[in-house]
Amino acid sequence: MTAARIVCIIFIVFACKGATPVRVPFVGCKSGSQVGPEPAPHGASKTVQIDAATAKKLAYYTADGAVGVLATRGWYCSGLYGSSGSTLLVSPEPIEDKLLSSAWHVIAGPGIEVAEHFGDTSGRFEVSRVIARVFPAHRASVERVIKGDFAPTGGFPFGPYRGDRLTYRGDRIVEYQTAPHSEGLGTISLLEMNDRPIDGVAILQGPTPDLLLLTVRLPPEMNALAPLIIQQLERDNAERRPTR
Repeated sequence: MTAARIVCIIFIVFACKGATPVRVPFVGCKSGSQVGPEPAPHGASKTVQIDAATAKKLAYYTADGAVGVLATRGWYCSGLYGSSGSTLLVSPEPIEDKLLSSAWHVIAGPGIEVAEHFGDTSGRFEVSRVIARVFPAHRASVERVIKGDFAPTGGFPFGPYRGDRLTYRGDRIVEYQTAPHSEGLGTISLLEMNDRPIDGVAILQGPTPDLLLLTVRLPPEMNALAPLIIQQLERDNAERRPTR
């Protein structure tokens, strides 16, 4: 199934629910890069296909060099960018003081992360680990990395995590849910496992390929927002033109 067809199906689903194009606020996030801190960017509000009441609960976050993400309005955000890719984290707790520190990988509660890993830099190792787990049609690219980098095959286990429930949207897009207290796609992120599941989507981009990995863990009362956040990233990816 092509990305354009996926977007069309998502649009039809929202139309059936009475959703119309609405705009949500743009939130710029400070970030860190190889050359130092980067200020929060400025941008226009984001058009999304959701109902007006739900739109009041969401905003569109992005940082310099990072992929943007629809997330809960009023949360904190921070980003990282380097030669291997970028990471944007949105959390209900202040996180700017954790930028570029070891505390980045200690997000025990709710959070939303979107990470982009470049397949033609050192990011190829993370790309290959995810491909080995959930994209069997692209196994050859993993084998090229293993051979070209003399990497141990054991570093790239083939087959899905036991704790993951997978829903494929083609051979380059897979939505997932990682079970509570389980290792899975959801824990390849800054979110630690706890007693709540983690939802998200993994998307391969371009011929290299690159990888987009979204992880979403919301408070129980916000669970209904998770599919909207995931679908918006899928829609943005389908409309996005490669910049590298």
